[in-house]
Amino acid sequence: MATMNEKDYYAILGVSKDATARDIQKAFQQKARKLHPDVNKAPDAEEKFKEVSEAYAVLSDEQKRARYDAMRSGNPFAGAAPSSNPYGGGYAGGYGGNPFGGFPFDMGAYGQRRRRGSAYNPETGADVVVDVELTSEQAKNGAKRAVKYRRYEPCGRCHGSGSVSSETAHTCPFCGGTGSIEVDLSAFFGAGAFKTVCPECGGSGRVVADPCPDCGGSGRTPVVTEAVVEFPPNTHDGDMVRVKAKGHAGTNGAAGGDLVGRAHVAAERLEGAARNGFYIVGFILPFLILSAVSGVLTVFAIICAVPFFMGLSMIFRSNITSRRGIWWKRGFQVMLSGCANGLLLALISVSFASCSQGMFMRPYAAV
Repeated sequence: MATMNEKDYYAILGVSKDATARDIQKAFQQKARKLHPDVNKAPDAEEKFKEVSEAYAVLSDEQKRARYDAMRSGNPFAGAAPSSNPYGGGYAGGYGGNPFGGFPFDMGAYGQRRRRGSAYNPETGADVVVDVELTSEQAKNGAKRAVKYRRYEPCGRCHGSGSVSSETAHTCPFCGGTGSIEVDLSAFFGAGAFKTVCPECGGSGRVVADPCPDCGGSGRTPVVTEAVVEFPPNTHDGDMVRVKAKGHAGTNGAAGGDLVGRAHVAAERLEGAARNGFYIVGFILPFLILSAVSGVLTVFAIICAVPFFMGLSMIFRSNITSRRGIWWKRGFQVMLSGCANGLLLALISVSFASCSQGMFMRPYAAV
C-alpha cells in the first residue's frame, strides 16, 4: 500500500498545488458524486472513493495540507518545535497528548465554515443591530427614526425553503444521513480511520432536494432595506428597541432575527477626553487624601496635584452645561474605578514614606 507521502493527493483530486480550499472542495464533490458506491457499480469504485475522501481530508485542512507538503518535499518535520514526545506532540498546531499533534483530525469546525449552499440546515437568523443618533430632545420626548440597513430576507423564488420543489430536504447521499464520512489514514503512522464532517451536507445529514438558483439552497438572499424604529420617551444612551422579525431571515425556513435599534445620545455618551479625565481624577484622589491625613508626602502631593487638575480640565472642557444626568453618573462610576485602582498604590506609597521619615528622625530623637 502506498504511504501518505507517496500518494499525490493533488493529482487524485485533479487540482493544482496552489488550489484554493474552495477548488479542493468542488473537485472532491464532483469526483465523489461519480465514484460513490451507491452510484458507481464498478469493482474499483469504492476504493477510488476512499482515496479521494482521504485526499480531501488532508488537503482541505490547512495544517494537514502544510504537513503533507512538507513530507512531500522531503522534510517531514518542517515547522516542528522540539518536544519530549517522540511522536511529535510538540509540532506546530499540536494538541497536547495527541501523538499526531501536527494533524488535528477533527474537521467539525472546518466543515461548518465550508458548508455548501445545498446543505439543508435550518438555523435561526441573527439580529441586526443599528446605532441611531438622537438629540437630547428626541431622547426625552421619544422619536421615530427611519433606518436603512443590510439584511438577509427570505428568498422570493423558493419562499425561504431553499428548494423550488415541494419537498424541501433529502437524506444526504454521501453520508447516508449521518453527517460524517469515514476516511482511512492508516498509512500514516497507523493512524487508522477517522470521521470528518460530510462536505455535501455540512454535518446536518440532509440536503436540499432541488436547490433554488436564486439563493443557492440557503432560502435567503441579501438586500438593503428600510425600517422604522420607535424610541419611547425618556430614552437614554445605549438603550435598545427591538423590531420583531426585521433582522436576518433564518436559513431553510427557520425563524428570523430582530432589528435592534441602539440609541446614541451624544449628550449622555461618556467618551474620549472626558472619560480619561474622570479616571485620572479618581486615580490621583487617594494620594491627595492620604497625604493630607498622614502629613507625609507633601512634595509628592504637590506633584500629584498637576495631573489632578489636568483631569479636571479635561472634564470641564467637555461642554458640561449640555450634559444630562446619566453622563455625570457614568463619569462618577469611572472616577470610582480610578479610585479603586489608585488606592492600593497610594497606601503603599504613604506607608513607605512614613517608615522612611521615622528612620530619618530616630537618630536625632536619641540625641
